[in-house]
Amino acid sequence: MNKNKTTVVEAQMLIRKPASIVFDAFVDPAITTNFWFTKSSGRLEAGKTVKWEWEMHHAETTVLVTDLIPDRKISTEWGDPITKVDYEFTPVSENSTYVVIKNYGYTETGPELIQVVMENTGGFTTVLDGLKAYLEHDIKLNLIGDKFPKEIKGTED
Repeated sequence: MNKNKTTVVEAQMLIRKPASIVFDAFVDPAITTNFWFTKSSGRLEAGKTVKWEWEMHHAETTVLVTDLIPDRKISTEWGDPITKVDYEFTPVSENSTYVVIKNYGYTETGPELIQVVMENTGGFTTVLDGLKAYLEHDIKLNLIGDKFPKEIKGTED
């Protein structure tokens, strides 16, 4: 399988919270479930594999944490087909952090690659929007659930 080494999806957002809090929001599923997936088999730790679930969409994925640098970076592999996703945390001030999510290692080409890039760019942007609302304003926007409502997809729970 040939991996696309040049295509990188990137989403970014300034979060007005310290890097340790923003980092922990991705590591601790008790926090992450407030803005992204609905269930996780555990905290992210280097070398550990966890399962994430989006119960409203009947979807799940297995996530391998390949590297973890506290308050700085989380590197993972997940998806079908598997791609790499890095979460980078750069302190801008004592109370603000710039988060960049990079997704790469695609096997798709041509129109299929364009479709995946569009979907993943939108998806990771939605995650960062939800993170910002939750951490800065304690608001659960339900963005992931509302992105593909069952009434539009024509599916029943």
